[in-house]
Amino acid sequence: MDKFSLKDIKKLNYSGVYHYIYQHDLAAKQAIANDLSMSLPTVTQHLNTLLEKGLIVQNGSLNSSIGRKATAYSIVADSKLTIGVEILKQRLTIVGVDLRGNTVNVKTRDIPYDNSDSYYQAVSKEILSFIHDLNVREDQVLGIGFGLQGLVSQDGEEIIYGKVLGCTGITIRVFKQYLDYPCRFVHDAECAAICELWDNPQLQDAMYLSLGYHMGGALIINGAVSNGRTGRTGTIEHMTLVPDGLDCYCGQKGCVECYCSALSLLTRHKDLESFFQDLQAQKKTAQNHWRSYLEYLAITINNLHMTIDCDIILGGHVAPYLQSTDLDFLHRRIREITAFPEHDTFIFLGARKKHAVSIGAALPYIRTYLEQI
Repeated sequence: MDKFSLKDIKKLNYSGVYHYIYQHDLAAKQAIANDLSMSLPTVTQHLNTLLEKGLIVQNGSLNSSIGRKATAYSIVADSKLTIGVEILKQRLTIVGVDLRGNTVNVKTRDIPYDNSDSYYQAVSKEILSFIHDLNVREDQVLGIGFGLQGLVSQDGEEIIYGKVLGCTGITIRVFKQYLDYPCRFVHDAECAAICELWDNPQLQDAMYLSLGYHMGGALIINGAVSNGRTGRTGTIEHMTLVPDGLDCYCGQKGCVECYCSALSLLTRHKDLESFFQDLQAQKKTAQNHWRSYLEYLAITINNLHMTIDCDIILGGHVAPYLQSTDLDFLHRRIREITAFPEHDTFIFLGARKKHAVSIGAALPYIRTYLEQI
């Protein structure tokens, strides 16, 4: 039987008090003592320590069944922050995320990606400027996560496959030489799935489809993203959808990427907004293109659902434009083509409509911090 020292017990109690307040938003001393089976002096000691460190704050009072109202405590959500960065071919998005997973600021810049030192230096300057504008101490920033379209090594140090951006083989040092913070790369679809898990902690098994400018996927098993043996789990974008079909950037033909990515909608439009404006105006070309897109997406989802019988979550740049009628069409079409009777609703939209990749890139640092406190 493992033995705990007094120091271990004290640390567990300290952590327990903080997490109780975190989980309850507002918490009173007596409730903490009762629910955690601690003495009031022990709770008071830990509350005072947390107050001194600036991790919690007295926040009004709560009604009490006996005597005067009890002082309420809440965490200081911005006592620690993380930075999330989404790198696209033409754009950079930077977000600050607090301990609640809320964004405290967002900045976008049209900076075309280039695998050059001047690009990495320019992006680093944008990040440092962003942090400066947050008016925080250096030790408040837990780390910087970079979400991008590429497969990433297990330690987040290297891009092992990055054909979209042309960044295969780069290491995190390209940024760390300019940024004196912990830094790591995260695959963009994994970022979005991490964000989904944060917003929906009860989620256990699902396939996340990121309908971004370039498509991606992430498999969620037992409440966590599964990367598989080599980090390629979830890369549904390179499943063959149309044999000998359109050319894909991976070098193959007919991949799901060619038919279900956001870029596949832009053959005659400059951006998604203009495409969906034409669709809303019931222009025939846009209507035909959208119907074809949904047909291919239905086939893709059916293939996935036949392989892994779990919920399918749709996110990415296309997802905010999806209407309930589109989801109804997908369910109806899948029922027509699937081999087995399917009556349940299993296709859902992701919880975050904006900045899921950049937020998801930041969240792992918060999770680690909360686990260690």
